[in-house]
Amino acid sequence: MNDYLILTDNMADLPDEYYTKHDVDVVYLSYLMDGVNYNGENRQDVGEFYGKMRKGSMPVTSQINPSQAKEEFLKVLTKCRRILCIAFSSGLSGTYNSLAAAAEEIQQEHDDCEIIVIDSLCASLGQGLLVHKAVCMREKGCSFEETVKWVEENRLHVVHNFTVDDLFHLHRGGRVSKATAIMGSLINIKPMLHVDNEGHLIAVGKARGRKKSIQELESSMEKQIGSWREKNDIVFISHGDCLEDAKYLSELIREHLGIESFLINYVGPTIGAHSGPGTLALFYMGDVR
Repeated sequence: MNDYLILTDNMADLPDEYYTKHDVDVVYLSYLMDGVNYNGENRQDVGEFYGKMRKGSMPVTSQINPSQAKEEFLKVLTKCRRILCIAFSSGLSGTYNSLAAAAEEIQQEHDDCEIIVIDSLCASLGQGLLVHKAVCMREKGCSFEETVKWVEENRLHVVHNFTVDDLFHLHRGGRVSKATAIMGSLINIKPMLHVDNEGHLIAVGKARGRKKSIQELESSMEKQIGSWREKNDIVFISHGDCLEDAKYLSELIREHLGIESFLINYVGPTIGAHSGPGTLALFYMGDVR
């Protein structure tokens, strides 16, 4: 049995089988779509989710509140009294604050447990990559303290680069103006975005056309990876129901950087509700975000 348990939320966008295989517990944020509330108990097929978005359905997401977070922690504490919780970026959601508040309250009530909640400052498979690194450390026999220290010291080395296919979803989320969304769509401009050191989603450039935007993701990686080039044994790619684009990106990285191992998965509904179908995101360890 593990000396400590790793917990995250579903914004990490790792496959369900990953959580099962590596004994990672998950807290689920919910969302409402077409009058139906989806959560950890009531799951929706991701392909169906994106299909409905393409037809005009507009999902609404909810963060975890402190009482929900406390309930989830108490469930997990029945299995292990030491928990490392890696939470979705506080720059994008209040979920981290709810988890941290619940952890503090529980530890005041129960002096036989230890819960460390880390603001990942990451999103989607960037958060997933940080969870993966913690899992690898635990499986190598690293102590609770060693794993916590590494995650805290290296979370800002998780590079996030995104592009989206439809600017109107970013407009709906307040990321771009309506005029920018209309003009960008007319001239086929694709924004290039990243997650900064404060955990916010920030526009950093643009590319003309889809293929060019995917190529830009790979070329940015060559510039940002720096001293981590030989240390990236796996690269994570998430996509908003555009698997072929994700595969094309992985082939570019394989060709130019020689990396052979990839984890490719969907951008889950709770993030996809804001980024939309056609989102493509690349995650790896690098010198600077």
